[in-house]
Amino acid sequence: MSANSPETAADLTVALVKGGRTKIRYPAGLLGDDGNRIVVRAPWAGSGVRDFGFVRFEPGDVFTEYYWRDRWYAVKEVRAADGSVKGWYCDVTRPAVRTGAELVVEDLDLDLWRSADGGDVRRLDEDEFAASGLAEADPEAAQAAVAALDELERLAREGGFAELLA
Repeated sequence: MSANSPETAADLTVALVKGGRTKIRYPAGLLGDDGNRIVVRAPWAGSGVRDFGFVRFEPGDVFTEYYWRDRWYAVKEVRAADGSVKGWYCDVTRPAVRTGAELVVEDLDLDLWRSADGGDVRRLDEDEFAASGLAEADPEAAQAAVAALDELERLAREGGFAELLA
């Protein structure tokens, strides 16, 4: 299987939950589950092109997604249809929960982008996080979310995610 191939031996459904509602569900191939870290690969699950200004997600892109049962984030390596790495999109989430063939991840609004060359590292959606009310409703979760974003930014600026994803 090539690094950009969405084919795998096992199938899983990833459910991204935000604000108590399922935001998106998509099929993914399970690449590994060591009891703590779950790795899946999936083609871009959005409809059409999503242009963020600093990166475009589009049909043909393939995401290798890393989730943890003990960490408050997910890291997604994004590759173009030609196999070149576009970068890493990171979601701050509650720890992932896998039940059988379903992986549920609760998105906490905070995100981070790191370009393939490392020249662009940016925190995203801090305004959405502030408006979410999580700090008032669940202060411990809000504190864990901010700490996770800080850790992701530190990793991104100190050379990327190679050690984390190895």
